[in-house]
Amino acid sequence: MAWNAKTLFRAGNDFSAGIDRRSFLRTAGALGIATPLGALTLGSFAARATPAAAPGGELKKIKFAVNATAICLAPVYVAQQQGIFQKYGLDVELVNFGGSTEALLEAIASGKADGGVGMALRWLKALEQGFDVKITAGSHGGCTRLVALKSSGIEKLSELKGKTIGISDLASPGKNFFSILLHKEGLDPVADVEWRQYPGELLQLAADKGEIQAIADGDPKAYFWLEDPKYVQVASNLDHGFENRVCCIVGLRGGLVRDERATATALTRALLEAQDWTVAKPEDAAKAFLPNAPKDKSIQDLVGVLKSQTHNHNPVGGDLKTEIALYAQELRDVQVFKRSTDPKDFADRVYADVLSA
Repeated sequence: MAWNAKTLFRAGNDFSAGIDRRSFLRTAGALGIATPLGALTLGSFAARATPAAAPGGELKKIKFAVNATAICLAPVYVAQQQGIFQKYGLDVELVNFGGSTEALLEAIASGKADGGVGMALRWLKALEQGFDVKITAGSHGGCTRLVALKSSGIEKLSELKGKTIGISDLASPGKNFFSILLHKEGLDPVADVEWRQYPGELLQLAADKGEIQAIADGDPKAYFWLEDPKYVQVASNLDHGFENRVCCIVGLRGGLVRDERATATALTRALLEAQDWTVAKPEDAAKAFLPNAPKDKSIQDLVGVLKSQTHNHNPVGGDLKTEIALYAQELRDVQVFKRSTDPKDFADRVYADVLSA
């Protein structure tokens, strides 16, 4: 499509034409064209979006995989509780696959679930190996942190040389991400630091005993550790040049994308709208997640976590493929991806555009 003021205005007034709102807004901004009414609010997008109901008006049954302990998935619960899935013609059953992201991804690839949201730096290696899951959107940025005891004297990445970092498992997103950061800082993430695995609930104890000097883990745990003045944040996946990088991604069963595109489109749009809802009304998202939160945490505690993440960053299209390719290059640099993997070809292979006409 040739982009001009006329086509942009028509896109802004009819999202059912297949142009997603983020691409529309980015393109409009780049061309210096004002969007209709100045900006598109949550309400206006919700009103203009066209649901894709199943034939005969029946709701399409979907199984959606979640990790119930991950607060960054709060928008999924928003979509369920606020009727967003239903608006898009979907009857979604949320299936909790516990703390194992691998189990969640395998469930999608094997057809036990139709889709899910997971961490890019956990999923991309499996997708390189051929899992039949397609990425259709980014979810948000943030939620992975590297913290250290103040008593360790560690305040920056370069001071981790020769130190031991605690992780929940040896393929964790935290290990992958901070390996990338260490590499960018000129350290060898294999030779210059030691990665030591502990059950998640024992990471703090290991730090207190001096067995590790830093911890790489995710929210909400890592966020709340920083409420204790004995901890300091050394880095996160929202700094050191990653401020505008997606962290979690929407993955759908390959067969769903290929054979039931309308359903894949509806599910992706519903999840993006739920992200908008979370940004506009974080208290609703916190309430939706509260049953899965640590028992001593309040709604406002959870709002704090959500606001520390970038739930307004949910790239699609070329923007998302660029971010996937960057991750692929970086994972190749730290020997997680095979040297033979071409980052751009990989991004083209694993991303599926279900939002364009």
